[in-house]
Amino acid sequence: MSKFGDLVTADVPVLIHFYAQWNEACTTMNPILIDVAAAMGDRLRIVKIDVEKNGELVEALRIKQVPTMMLYKKGSMIWRQSGVMDANSLINVTKTL
Repeated sequence: MSKFGDLVTADVPVLIHFYAQWNEACTTMNPILIDVAAAMGDRLRIVKIDVEKNGELVEALRIKQVPTMMLYKKGSMIWRQSGVMDANSLINVTKTL
């Protein structure tokens, strides 16, 4: 989990997408995240974390549903949401940074 700590304390805000490959809602989020990345450019980093490969982290963060997205700024989680969201809603959340 030390790598996770390094990830979320980066200078650039980080949107983390917890997903499972078998989950249809997670698959739906892929093009949405691409749109968000394009709109935000270097003002936001997006990282995808597979819940099946990162069980300890998932348990520590109490991820109960996928997709779950968390937004970190300078090491602090400032936003968390589960379920599918549209690109505009995600962009609006990240624009408050």
